[in-house]
Amino acid sequence: LSDARGSAPLRIADFQEVLGEPTVALAKLRELCFSGIPFDGGLRCLCWKILLNYLPLEKALWSSLLKKQRDLYSQFLKEMIIQPGIAKANLGVSREDVTLEDHPLNPNPDSRWNTYFKDNEVLLQIDKDVRRLYPDMAFFQRPTDYPCLLILDPQNEFETLRRRVEQTTLKSQTVARNRSGVTNVSSPLKTTPSSLSEYEVLPNGCEAHWEVVERILFIYAKLNPGIAYVQGMNEIVGPLYYTFATDPNSEWKEHAEADTFFCFTNLMAEIRDNFIKSLDDSQCGITYKMEKVYSTLKEKDVELYLKLQEQNIKPQFFAFRWLTLLLSQEFLLPDVIRIWDSLFADDKRFDFLLLVCCAMLTLIRDQLLEGDFTLNMRLLQDYPISDVHLILKKAKELQDSK
Repeated sequence: LSDARGSAPLRIADFQEVLGEPTVALAKLRELCFSGIPFDGGLRCLCWKILLNYLPLEKALWSSLLKKQRDLYSQFLKEMIIQPGIAKANLGVSREDVTLEDHPLNPNPDSRWNTYFKDNEVLLQIDKDVRRLYPDMAFFQRPTDYPCLLILDPQNEFETLRRRVEQTTLKSQTVARNRSGVTNVSSPLKTTPSSLSEYEVLPNGCEAHWEVVERILFIYAKLNPGIAYVQGMNEIVGPLYYTFATDPNSEWKEHAEADTFFCFTNLMAEIRDNFIKSLDDSQCGITYKMEKVYSTLKEKDVELYLKLQEQNIKPQFFAFRWLTLLLSQEFLLPDVIRIWDSLFADDKRFDFLLLVCCAMLTLIRDQLLEGDFTLNMRLLQDYPISDVHLILKKAKELQDSK
């Protein structure tokens, strides 16, 4: 496993060779990506799009597919953000007779207003979470070079999501979504500004990167009502969007929003069961996966396994967050992105994640074997090793020792 930061010209040439073929050899690409993708030339963005099944293996299909998907995303924006916003603006202009078919107090579940207010509850939860994305980095607070012109057209009088949040007086109750007795989903690593007023609001016509992420999540929630939005999804979309929005190729960068949306949707299709509470105890649910971390640990290091059992340290105390959020809360963003190179390249889809979790445990085994319950919980909830290269190397050793 190489360190992706060391972008040796030879490695870049290997990637270019595989990506230069009329049909990309997926097995070869997976093998290369598993060892870390160089940032140079937008290679990572391109590889992730292929690994997440957004781009097909036949290169000739790329441009028509991208155009189709990006047009489709514009359609979503028009239907789910612009039209409700126009309807709201029009209703604000003239007081309508409430005896008309639809009005804000209409109790009918099919009422457009009813939908609008329900959406606002979801939007407020998303808004709260995306404003806090990676507070240790300025990126998400900065304006994007490519604000969404469809929405920010100064001619528009309609309500944008930002305005909608500002105007919403509904106090949406924050649903306690954390399960399995975990009280915090966010890591002690991440400090958050004490109040939202510390974020400056950008002038009209500009939008911050977090606002783009908010829009992606809102549209995902609207299109997937069965799961809608669950706290933590913001941590999954953040690294994807960051990677696409910092692509050195401006042609790709310009479409970071639409491309992120589809890659996020594909990724969620594979991990969404982790977010659905009713599936927790099924074979595809999160409880099963957490148990799997312990059964793998038992196989690899029975002494450590018994110690954690004896202290009654259940996997849900730490592995819930590790697995559900693909480790995005445990490390700094560049390191998360490096881990994701290996995870996305895993042809068994996230089996390697279980081994990474095991590697994280075995690398601090001496401390865990000596520590008491309180000390060990602190170690696991605020993981002490920041060298992800070491962790990935250890996980690969565990994989090879099967």
